[in-house]
Formats: sequence, C-alpha cells, structure tokens
Amino acid sequence: MHAGVISGRAATDLLSARAVCTLDQIRLTVRGMPSRKKQILVVDDEPAWLKSVSHVLRREGYQVKAVQSATEALAVLAKYRPDLILSDLRMPDMNGFDLLDKIKHLPKMSSTPVVFFSAIDDYHAKKVARDLGATACLLKPSDEHDLYNLLKQYLPQ
Repeated sequence: MHAGVISGRAATDLLSARAVCTLDQIRLTVRGMPSRKKQILVVDDEPAWLKSVSHVLRREGYQVKAVQSATEALAVLAKYRPDLILSDLRMPDMNGFDLLDKIKHLPKMSSTPVVFFSAIDDYHAKKVARDLGATACLLKPSDEHDLYNLLKQYLPQ
C-alpha cells in the first residue's frame, strides 16, 4: 500500500468515525481555522439588568462574562480578552468614561469595541463617549433588535 492510500476497511472505519461526529465538532473548523464563540464582557451595577442582557447574549450564542463594577471589569481584563465590551455609563465606583480611558491604555485592548448603555438619554454624554473612542451608545433598556444589529455590525461571524 502506498503512503496516503487508505484501504477499504480503513476508509469504512474513517467514514464510521466521522458519522458519529456531532455538529459542534464539525463546526470547530471553518476554512482551516478553529472557530469560537465571540466573547463579550458586560459591566453594570444593576444585577437585574446584568442578568437579563447576559441571558439574551448567551441565548444568541455569545460567551459572556458579567461583572457588577468597573473595578471588577479591569481585574477581569487582566486575564480575559473579550471581542466586545458592553458597559453602563453611570456606576458608583467608576463611571464608564473612566473605564473606557483605562481600557484604551491596556495592552492589546485599545481596539476592542466598547458599547455604552445608559438609562439617561444625554446628548452630551453620547458625544463625550464618542470623543473618547466608544463604538456606540444605546439607551437602556434597549430593544433586543437594536442590540442584535449592533453586535452583527461590530462582531462579524
């Protein structure tokens, strides 16, 4: 038998083994590159909203880390590299603007999209956020459709 040639029995065994692969295993390789779920860090001091948006994101197939403060977010970012960060603007320990400034100075994080959510529709706050490098600002609570469109725009599959 020549190298690279598979005998009839080996070919049958190989096909049988492939038949038991799950769809998730098959999805692991696309165009020769391993695929993975997009990772999102969600930062908000309101536990109910944090739980709600995290649930929606997980349901859509994203891997989510949820934290309740900007300080906790910075600690997580020391070890975790999300593909996108969703953050509240107004939090008691550190506001979203200060968090964004610190994120932009972290190695390998300066290009990570940061999206702010705020319960207050404040034109000035949105302008400051954009000037500091925020990717987008959404009003909280936000329509799921708006969130999905934003994620599709900034987290292409």
